[in-house]
Amino acid sequence: MSILVAEILGTMFLILLGNGVVANVVLKGTKGNNSGWIVITTGWALAVFVGVVVAGPYSGAHLNPAVTIGLAVAGKLSWTLVPEYIAGEMLGAMLGALLVWVFYRDHFKATDDESGKLACFSTSPAIKNTFSNLTSEVIGTFVLIFVIFYIAGPKLDITGDINAETMIGLGSIGAIPVAFLVWVIGLSLGGTTGYAINPARDLGPRIIHAILPLKGGSEWSYSWIPVLGPIIGAIIAALLYGALL
Repeated sequence: MSILVAEILGTMFLILLGNGVVANVVLKGTKGNNSGWIVITTGWALAVFVGVVVAGPYSGAHLNPAVTIGLAVAGKLSWTLVPEYIAGEMLGAMLGALLVWVFYRDHFKATDDESGKLACFSTSPAIKNTFSNLTSEVIGTFVLIFVIFYIAGPKLDITGDINAETMIGLGSIGAIPVAFLVWVIGLSLGGTTGYAINPARDLGPRIIHAILPLKGGSEWSYSWIPVLGPIIGAIIAALLYGALL
């Protein structure tokens, strides 16, 4: 499996299950309607686990342009591979979002809340404040990337051909720490912006939301924050990790 295909599939599962749990909680008439933030954050954590298990052996399972850029800045990934990773992440995110709409189509039709329907695709702030919202995404992604460096350690060193050294250890069990990391970020730092911490996770589904026959805007005026914030956070984490070493 190529890097591109692995990242498409891994990110597709991430978004299908991650945005899927949001749809289950938010949309009208679902079995999980109004089940709350704990369900959403748990679903997203397990979605990360599934995505990493699928893509990990073939691409290292970045599933996130912020991870890809952070690894490249830290010298753990060749910059020549970055476009392929990001292309796979964006395509996978868009495909996953489309599948969420297909799966919950009847419930999207039954739901009048336009902001709730957008939440099944992309993030939005609880309180709109450009500086605070950007800071939230920077800090949340900084935590994600910085801790990932310590979870992965020296094995996550992709400079060319993919081989066994790029895998997170212990097979599928090796994906559990990353899932727990995303879970605690959601529980602790997700209340302000919905913790995008992943440009593809937000932008890809937002594009699909704009294309699909759904009422309501896609909040493009906010869309740059969950893209730029995670990239800044990833760069800071990579530079600090490098300085500490």
